[in-house]
Amino acid sequence: MLTLDELINKRYCVRSYDSRAVEKEKIEAILQAARLAPSACNAQPWRFIVIDQKELKEKFIEQCMGVTVPNTWAKSAPVIIVAASQLQLLTHKVGEFIQGVNYHLIDIGIALEHCALKATELGLGTCYIGWFKADKIKKLLGLPKNWKPECLLTLGYSLDKPREPIRKPLEEIVLWNPKAK
Repeated sequence: MLTLDELINKRYCVRSYDSRAVEKEKIEAILQAARLAPSACNAQPWRFIVIDQKELKEKFIEQCMGVTVPNTWAKSAPVIIVAASQLQLLTHKVGEFIQGVNYHLIDIGIALEHCALKATELGLGTCYIGWFKADKIKKLLGLPKNWKPECLLTLGYSLDKPREPIRKPLEEIVLWNPKAK
């Protein structure tokens, strides 16, 4: 079994997938990892919609993907997970009003990273997608009014070759004990 550091280093964005189906048990294990993610006031604002049916996925790609950034490569993913937030949670509205922070988006980001790491552990690849037509997703999938699609996560067996991530050095992104004014 890989250590957390090994999983973090092994995870990368996949944009080319093998056509074989992802086992339901693996999808459920990935969603279980998301379910266990922390959230502000333990509100658990996330809702996940799994699209693994070929016909629905094709319709989804055709109708719901962005125009500016169409992400046509997503067609190769056997699974698309729509991460939606459940709006009208009082804790998030209060937090946003007082602090000016969209805590539900932070919560969904954490939950999706849990998904990405669990998928990596299970030998699967993922990629976040932020360009899509949320209103079309709600209509196509018949989502409740108080659910808002926030992000997509593609999932499947990667055909891409793992690559070394390009990241800024630590000293460029971290400030230690800055002087108080």
